[in-house]
Amino acid sequence: MSSDRKIVLFDLFGVIARHQRPGALEELAARCPAPTDAFTTAYWACRPPYDAGRQSAPEYWAAVLRWLSLPVDSDTIEDLRLTDIDSWSRIDERMVAYVQSLRDVAEVALLSNIPSDHADAFLAAQPWLHNLDHVAFSGKIKAAKPAPAAFHHCVVAMRAAPADFLFIDDREENVRAAQATGMNGHVFTDRDELTAIIDTWLPTRRLTGKLHDIMKDHRL
Repeated sequence: MSSDRKIVLFDLFGVIARHQRPGALEELAARCPAPTDAFTTAYWACRPPYDAGRQSAPEYWAAVLRWLSLPVDSDTIEDLRLTDIDSWSRIDERMVAYVQSLRDVAEVALLSNIPSDHADAFLAAQPWLHNLDHVAFSGKIKAAKPAPAAFHHCVVAMRAAPADFLFIDDREENVRAAQATGMNGHVFTDRDELTAIIDTWLPTRRLTGKLHDIMKDHRL
């Protein structure tokens, strides 16, 4: 059952924020030190509990080091943790402007797979996040996409119906998972296509000329 609410629910990385900085895994591997291929395998294989808030940052990095049969010490862990956070810190300023402008015509929320300490860093560095109607980070809500619990959290927290949401993510598996819960979904490819999708989804509340002017001002 849907109400007349319209909630645009955004993913973060690959949509509003950039994916991990190129060369970051090589840099992290060198700090261990470990071969890049082996480090990359350990980095991703150990990641799910960390993303889902079931593991602290020190626990995650200790697991990575043990996977690589390397010594576990607090200084190395903290160095890796801070370097990792920095590698995921880039945003797309044009998308930030777009997301903020959408609040004139819809409710806007965020659902991101991100560890708790990374989330804290993002919240501190990006004050615009505090202006959204709801922000859900996997490390904070203890559920990561594509698990249904991640989407259910947003429905409950916003006291909405699943059909009130349009979920935007660059990963098809996450969009399909959102649709399976009853949400509308769109796989993000670029900003212009997204603008057209949202214009269609908000037929009675078209984006204002002001919004289009903002988008034009931020076009490269």
